[in-house]
Amino acid sequence: MTWPENYRYTIEHLWVDAHGDAATIGITFHAQEKLGLIVYVELPKAGSRIEAGKSFGSVESVSSIFHLYAPISGEIVEINETLASSPEKLNTDPHGAAWLMKLRIGKGVESGNLLSVAEYQAYLGSES
Repeated sequence: MTWPENYRYTIEHLWVDAHGDAATIGITFHAQEKLGLIVYVELPKAGSRIEAGKSFGSVESVSSIFHLYAPISGEIVEINETLASSPEKLNTDPHGAAWLMKLRIGKGVESGNLLSVAEYQAYLGSES
């Protein structure tokens, strides 16, 4: 598995791809691997706001529920509608086409809890 170097990661196993005032959020390959076959994704509606550290949805597999915690704050501008009918896409392309949502973020958005790919991989190693 190759991890996108430009993404930032959280210990809650989400990734953020931020550019200017826009960010895309998804779950990591590690998260989908631990979950197994994903059968349902619950996300808020476009136009909603999410707040860093707060729960905003969940991903369900055949064996467990993974609660999603916002890595950054912002206004949701788009939800990946494909996941409503094909949640299993998270198992095949979690760092690409199976992103969860796109946000509009403000200047100075808090990013202190976001890890580089090296820091996230070190965290995964310490989790074992």
